[in-house]
Formats: sequence, structure tokens, C-alpha cells
Amino acid sequence: MTTSKTEISTVRTFTSESGVSGGSGTPVEEPKQLAVHRDLAEWHGKDLLDRDGDKIGKLEDVYVDVESDEPMFGTVKEGHFGRHLTFVLLGGISIGPENLQVVVSKEQVRSAPNLELHGDALSQEDESNLYHHYKLNYTPPDTESGRRLARR
Repeated sequence: MTTSKTEISTVRTFTSESGVSGGSGTPVEEPKQLAVHRDLAEWHGKDLLDRDGDKIGKLEDVYVDVESDEPMFGTVKEGHFGRHLTFVLLGGISIGPENLQVVVSKEQVRSAPNLELHGDALSQEDESNLYHHYKLNYTPPDTESGRRLARR
């Protein structure tokens, strides 16, 4: 069984009137709640919601970073006819009992590049396009395949 951790948190800090953290001023909320998920297979088939709570679709597959083993992207089927798989950023995901909520908008998901799988993998170029679409830095790992993502 693969163990994966997804860290999401809520930290309450206080900022003084001068803007210095730790003062007795206004609380500043930052997301920070720890969620450990031991089996990514439990995520499959759950509704995936965008940052506003709108349904994107049902999660099909999870792709993890080969170096950190952290979930990076998930796939959902879009469209009623001729449905295709779309990759959704899973970083910062909130895990609920019936659904998963991501930090990106439905529009970002809809405008994601159409990518072609090569077996269970993406080409290095497609991985790069996907990372850049979601404004993430992409560096090919030092692995035999040269790919950063692996399906789990």
C-alpha cells in the first residue's frame, strides 16, 4: 500500500497594528490543516469541486510527483459527448467525506491543455505544458524515464 500525505492547514496568526506578526492585533487566517490520506485509491470516483465549490467532475486517476510521492494532478472526464480526460491541479486539496476541493477555478480546468497519454504516462513536453498552465515550475527529474508524474 502506498502512503501519501496531503498537507493542508489552518494557522491563526496575529498581526500588530504596525504589521508585525505575533502582536495582539487582527487575526490573519492562513490555510493549514493536516490531512493524511493512506490510500489514494479512496479518492477515485469522488466529486472534484473547484475553489468556489462548483463541481468539476468525478476524479478518475491521481498522478503523483515521482520524487516526493505527493499527489500533483488528478484527471476528470469533461463533456457530455466525446468526453475527454482533463488534468486538474491537486496541490492544496481539501479532503471531505464525499468530495475533494481544489484551489483552482473551473475556468482554469476548462482551459487546461488537451494532453495525450502514452500508456499511463505523459510525455515530458506534455508534463511541462501542464505545469506551466497551472503556473508551476517544471524541472524534469533525474530518472530513467525523465518524467515527473506517475499514475497511482
